[in-house]
Amino acid sequence: MTETILSIFLGIGLSASVGFRVFLPLFALSLAAYFNVWELNESWQWIGSVTAVITLGIATLVEIAAYYIPVVDNLLDSIAIPLATVAGTAVMVSTVADLSPVITWALAIIAGGGTAAAVKSSASATRLGSTVSTAGFGNPIVSTIETGTSVVMSIVSIFLPILAIILVLFIFYLIYKLYKKMRPNRPKSS
Repeated sequence: MTETILSIFLGIGLSASVGFRVFLPLFALSLAAYFNVWELNESWQWIGSVTAVITLGIATLVEIAAYYIPVVDNLLDSIAIPLATVAGTAVMVSTVADLSPVITWALAIIAGGGTAAAVKSSASATRLGSTVSTAGFGNPIVSTIETGTSVVMSIVSIFLPILAIILVLFIFYLIYKLYKKMRPNRPKSS
């Protein structure tokens, strides 16, 4: 039971990390599986293969570099929300242990894909705000913060899943505060 709960926390933590960088958490999970730090479901053990480690490592480097190229960063954000949703779902499915396939997939779609989509949507809104308010000059700072957050969330998720779920709740709190701040004030009815 404890292993199942920890695997769910790991999946949710990595899904939040996917919301900042799609390939980085997958690469971290691939390394964790390769070095036997975390055991994946049988059908997902290929993620720990040398081929997957190399491929995801290259994809991670390309993604990180691309977010530092003006205009490309905003184009990536436009396609990254659906990609993050799929990757968040995949991460969750690959990590959840000892549950029926129906429950695993429901958790993966709702908690994994939903978490990744929510985080990516708010990250995209932040980049758009930076693009508008700084003519794109602030975007490298946003990219650095997103990449750093993805690295930290990936590491914490793999080694301290309980702390990861707490960090995810904190990220959702920040998203909520950002949403409230960006939402226009409605006049009160008399």
